[in-house]
Amino acid sequence: MLRKQAIRRKRARSREALRVADGAFWLAFAFAVVLGGRPVAEGMPKLAALFLPGFQAQASVASPLSLWVAPEPEPAGPPPQLRLSGKPLIAIVIDDLGGDAAHTRRALALPSEIALAFLPWPEATPALARDAARKGHEVLVHVPMQATGSASAGPNMLSPDLAPDENIRRLAWALARVPGFIGINNHEGSRFTAGRAALEPVMTYLAARHVFFFDSRTTAGTQVLPAARAHGVETGARDVFLDDEPTIDGVDAQLRALEAKARAQGVAIAIGHPHEITLDAVAYWAAHQPGFRLVTLKEAMRRKTEMSLTLADR
Repeated sequence: MLRKQAIRRKRARSREALRVADGAFWLAFAFAVVLGGRPVAEGMPKLAALFLPGFQAQASVASPLSLWVAPEPEPAGPPPQLRLSGKPLIAIVIDDLGGDAAHTRRALALPSEIALAFLPWPEATPALARDAARKGHEVLVHVPMQATGSASAGPNMLSPDLAPDENIRRLAWALARVPGFIGINNHEGSRFTAGRAALEPVMTYLAARHVFFFDSRTTAGTQVLPAARAHGVETGARDVFLDDEPTIDGVDAQLRALEAKARAQGVAIAIGHPHEITLDAVAYWAAHQPGFRLVTLKEAMRRKTEMSLTLADR
């Protein structure tokens, strides 16, 4: 009788130990699955053998362990800007806008990444510039600046022959004529932009108003970039004129040149004008350019600046 009671007590203790081990096993399983997911589930037979020595995992029989396995997490992937980092970047500016209202409205229908630069003196400029800003385009003031020779670049042209205060008065007038602007670029200006002394007061004024100066590069001797950077003015420069030869073959050749520069440099910027051929070519190119990424002018200028500073540090 005593032996039977001892056996019952031993069996009861064994059952109690088994219940404790079983509870410990499932607690360990739940904790491990939360931390380890699929790899933990695949190692469960070994874990079971530690807690439950009699446990045998049968391949042909569904195990409780196979009822739920934490799904593999989806890879986060690189941030959006890095997914496209391999594509060369291209920005396009259409300037000389405002004088021809019909062609200007065609330019407004181009993708919003394309920047639009307005001449300050046409009567229609304020209304058209407001429409451009509403459509999401970056708006620039296409400021008339003196070219080499005697020809005028337009009313209230900036000139190195004028006093700095007069040039600033003329610049302020031009900015006031173009609502929604965020920057300027030079209309002509091969003489004005080649002189550092004439540019200095302009850069001081633009810096105070947080306005960028995009250099149309109408002369190889331009001083816009060094003058702008000396005053903390955001800047960049054109790589290609799309329509010096405003023909289908001419514009197409310049678009190919733009693509080549973007591949070589990582980023390139073009200027075009509101000619029928140019607007058609840019619209078609923008819709059929899977090898490139069309970006805003500010983005292209920022990338160019980063690249030039990186090269300067080497």
